[in-house]
Amino acid sequence: MTDTPKPFKRLLLTGAGGGIGALLRERIKPWADIVRLNDIADLGPARPGEEIVQADLADRDAVLRMVEGVDAVLHFGGISVEDQFVPIMNANILGLHHLYEAVHRHGVQRVVYASSSHTVGFYKTTELVDAQAPLRPDGFYGLSKCFGEALSRYYYDRLGIETVCLRIGSSFPAPRNPRMMTTWLAYDDLVELVRCALFTPRVGHTITFGTSANAAQWWDNRHAAHLGYVPQHGSQAFAANFPPTGERPPADDPATIFQGGPFVTAGPMYRD
Repeated sequence: MTDTPKPFKRLLLTGAGGGIGALLRERIKPWADIVRLNDIADLGPARPGEEIVQADLADRDAVLRMVEGVDAVLHFGGISVEDQFVPIMNANILGLHHLYEAVHRHGVQRVVYASSSHTVGFYKTTELVDAQAPLRPDGFYGLSKCFGEALSRYYYDRLGIETVCLRIGSSFPAPRNPRMMTTWLAYDDLVELVRCALFTPRVGHTITFGTSANAAQWWDNRHAAHLGYVPQHGSQAFAANFPPTGERPPADDPATIFQGGPFVTAGPMYRD
C-alpha cells in the first residue's frame, strides 16, 4: 500500500525562523514532499522532509539558487517591524525583487506573500477598508509592503505569476492588547488562509486581509471571497483579558485614532 501523493513536490518557505514561519514550518508539511526553509538566521538541522537554505534575501545569487526546483513560494521573510529605511529596503524591497526575478526565471507560478495591514495603517479606526482603498502606509515597514503588493501586481500583469497578498493583522496565540481584539488572526485561521491562498485554482493577483472572525472589524474582504477563506475563531473568547475601565486615552492619541496603532509613531524618521 502506497502513501497518498502530496499536492506539491517542493514548497519554499522564507522567514522560517520568525514567529509565523516557525508555525508554518510544521503545519505545511502535509502539503509537500519537501519543504525548503530559508532564513538569514540559523534554523538548526533539517528535520525529516526539510531542506535548509540559510541566505540573505539581499543576496541575488543566493536567492536564485534557493528558488530553483520549487513549485510555489510562501514568502514570509524580511523585516516585520518598523525600522530605519535602509535595512527595510534591503530585506523587504531589494530582497523581494530578487525573489520575483528568481520566481520568473525558474517558472514558479504561485507566490503567497506576507503583506501587512500596515499598508493601510493611517486609516482611522472608525473606517472600514477594503482591498481597493488607496494605500495609506503607517511607516517604512508598511511602505515596503505597499511596494511588495505593487511589485507582485507587475509580475502578474507582465508575466502571469499569480500572487495572493496576505495583509496580516496580529497573529499570536491570543490578543496581547485591546487593539488586537480587532486585528487578531488565530494560528489555525492563519494556516487556513495560507492554504486557501495556495490551493485556490485561479487567484490572479488577490489582496486579502488576515483576520479572524472578531466582533469588531476594520477590514472588508469581499474582493477576496473567491479564496473561500472562512475563519473559525474570534477574539471574543479573550474579552475577559481586557475589561472596560473608566480610563480613556487622550482624544489626540495617534495610536488610538489610526488602525496602525503604535506603528504610526514608531521610530524616528531620520537618524543623525
